[in-house]
Amino acid sequence: MDSNLFSQKVISFLNSLRIPSLAKGVEVLNPYNNPEIFELCKQFYNQYYGDSNSRTIILGINPGRLGAGLTGIPFTDPIKLKDVCGIDTMLPRKAELSADFIYLMIKPTVAQQASIRIFYFSSVSPLGFTKEGKNLNYYDDKS
Repeated sequence: MDSNLFSQKVISFLNSLRIPSLAKGVEVLNPYNNPEIFELCKQFYNQYYGDSNSRTIILGINPGRLGAGLTGIPFTDPIKLKDVCGIDTMLPRKAELSADFIYLMIKPTVAQQASIRIFYFSSVSPLGFTKEGKNLNYYDDKS
């Protein structure tokens, strides 16, 4: 693959992520360690970002357990991955609020799939966190 393609840069970055030290009771959501999820990510990024075009970046806080913490794709739950992006998955069809918001927001701009190509969605922290089974934003725990 051409390492100058936007998709390859993203895939390389995701593959290089390492788990930071965490406060007691905090668990990390790193779907990129799961080979099946990483394959979904590669398929998504190669399909939508397999070029060297410039993009506008839209950043969230960090992945949640029902969206990118599950699919590995920011603001994309299993429902959007299949129904909008056309990528089959065996993940449970669960909706995630920020995925609903983003896909509603980009729908009127141009065709949704074209919008996905002109924006790059990510998060300040590419890894998600949970505590006591609930999403935890990286800034919620000072330690």
